[in-house]
Amino acid sequence: MKIRTEASTVVFNGIGYTVITVLATVCLLPFLLIISGSLSSEMDIITDGFKLIPTTLSWEAYQAVFSNPMQMVKAYQVTAGLTIVGAALGLFLTSMAGYVLSRKEFAYRNSVSFLIYFTTLFSGGLIPWYIVVVNVLGLKDSYLAMLLPPMLSAWNIILMKNFMKSIPDSITESAKIDGAGDFTIYWKLILPLSTPGLATIGLFLALAYWNDWFLANIFITSEDKYPLQFLLYKILASAAVLKTSVAGNLSADFKPPAETLKMAAAVVVTGPIVFLYPFVQRYFVKGLTIGAVKG
Repeated sequence: MKIRTEASTVVFNGIGYTVITVLATVCLLPFLLIISGSLSSEMDIITDGFKLIPTTLSWEAYQAVFSNPMQMVKAYQVTAGLTIVGAALGLFLTSMAGYVLSRKEFAYRNSVSFLIYFTTLFSGGLIPWYIVVVNVLGLKDSYLAMLLPPMLSAWNIILMKNFMKSIPDSITESAKIDGAGDFTIYWKLILPLSTPGLATIGLFLALAYWNDWFLANIFITSEDKYPLQFLLYKILASAAVLKTSVAGNLSADFKPPAETLKMAAAVVVTGPIVFLYPFVQRYFVKGLTIGAVKG
């Protein structure tokens, strides 16, 4: 039996889908403009500005970005490795901390939560932090210098704690009656129920590792350890130097693709994240909503 849809519902759905389509197109236009700019020639950008359809198709910017393919591949490997390992370990530690702080039987949960929150209000500063990482921990020019600092965040721990507080206590109580230990409850019961929160924190961590260039700038000296973001930063800086003819005896006709190079670098950096985000978006929104219910 076919259910008849009212005319008002059809009109409402049509208007809704039309508005959403228009808004999605508007949101997509900047990314399309970046792709178009990266495929345009430098002279077209200088004379006519950015266009949705390139006047002259040019691969000059991508040739500059991938001028050293092996170095680019190595930078991708470093960034991907840091993102995968850092996000996995960060999720594990953050979820364990959130589980412990959400348990009412933990007598010091409020005191520990306050100490974690306190770190968001005050900071020791860049120089003491640098001294600790380099002189105390000895992590100068080490992958660990880029892996450890973003791994744990007070905001992520608080968000995970609030999310796990929304899980009914009856689940853990019934598991304890059956003889399950705390880690078993955490691993087999709490984690499967915390998928939205884990996806949210995982996206935060992955974006933090993927977009980080500052740690490499102050701690890394070996070129083979450069992450993708810092390598592209160096390429853009070199192009800016070449454009001002400071780097040596350059021909007056030599015009490095400074503007299109920026667009190509943006495409290279944001491409993987743009393709990843749709798969975790529904968990991301749900995790933020549920995690903010209790405080």
